[in-house]
Amino acid sequence: MYGMSGPHLIRGSVALPEAELVWRFSRSSGPGGQHVNTSDSQVELRFDLARTEALPEVWKARALERLAGRLVDGVVSVRASEHRSQWRNREAAAVRLAALLAEATAPPPKPRRPTRIPRGINERRLREKKQRSETKRGRTGRDWS
Repeated sequence: MYGMSGPHLIRGSVALPEAELVWRFSRSSGPGGQHVNTSDSQVELRFDLARTEALPEVWKARALERLAGRLVDGVVSVRASEHRSQWRNREAAAVRLAALLAEATAPPPKPRRPTRIPRGINERRLREKKQRSETKRGRTGRDWS
């Protein structure tokens, strides 16, 4: 791979390992010109997540768990065919794979710490509630004749 726009970072200093990426090209579907029947512009990018050494073990375990539905024998694949040039589709596929892995390896969010409602606020709510009920009770027409 020459001249690709640099290593595609997953997170921090961890990047997609170029040696572990498997590229496959085929003809894109859809409209095109005279050139369309001869060019393999659709790109399929495969990455063996189960056997990679590029990711830290914790990240790898997290990604394998989160992407379980997308994996075929531990391999994640991404397709790109929206551009008419193979080069741009390769870029799109690499960016998409990096984004997918970044999301899958992200640490889980911190658990929410339950907080208590301050007593003053609760008392004020009950006081306003009582006042409202008094107002509404005063609207009944039983005293009017």
